[in-house]
Amino acid sequence: MISNQQPVTSNQKPDRRRALVVIPTYNEAGNIENVINRIFALKEPALEILIVDDNSPDGTGDLVARRREKEPRLHLLRRPGKMGLGTAYVTGFRYAVQNGFDYIFEMDADLSHNPDDLPRLLEKVNGHDLVIGSRYLDGGRVVNWPVSRLLLSVFANWYTRFITRMPVHDCTSGFKCIHRRVLEAVTLDHIASNGYAFQIELHYKIWRRGFRICEIPIVFTERSEGKSKMSRKVQLEAATMVWRLKLNDLLGRMK
Repeated sequence: MISNQQPVTSNQKPDRRRALVVIPTYNEAGNIENVINRIFALKEPALEILIVDDNSPDGTGDLVARRREKEPRLHLLRRPGKMGLGTAYVTGFRYAVQNGFDYIFEMDADLSHNPDDLPRLLEKVNGHDLVIGSRYLDGGRVVNWPVSRLLLSVFANWYTRFITRMPVHDCTSGFKCIHRRVLEAVTLDHIASNGYAFQIELHYKIWRRGFRICEIPIVFTERSEGKSKMSRKVQLEAATMVWRLKLNDLLGRMK
């Protein structure tokens, strides 16, 4: 089920329980302190941050560790090396569930996702199970991408929707808020993808389990610091993952 409308009960107040923003990092020393500052500047006392750092050679993990000494709402998990986006999020999801967080965000470390949108996602998750920040919904857009990159992303989302019939405008979005009940229902050990295909796989499995999905428009701005993690290998994984998901679903093998 997916809806782009407000929940039926318009006078409901969002439940301000504990929320964790999971941010994977690899060589994000030029961005991470700004991201942390902007999130903690929000009028959202429920928000905490978890940095999952893959032993960044540029010292990202050390920057976070020093900041963490003065900020109890900041958490840090260090991994031994570059292990991929998907496994970083799964690690963060497990941490969130084990430590009693009610709402879990995904967010990039490079300010391509606007921290000011976090309260909007948190508000909409009251009445839904998954709220996706969509670049391709009316009112959403992408800033500073070359035309080739934009066309590739638009085609990838059309391709995914066409094959899977998943009613999501931005299947590859990495900016979202998830209710903990979703992560308790989805078997994290069976998530097979590790690059940007992770987003497609997660959305598909949540949708097929009948959870309530909502999208809100966002403005996605290309990073100004650091280097994009996109590669041909990542693109190929996403293209093949769509068929694997559909086939496993048709054969009753989806876990």
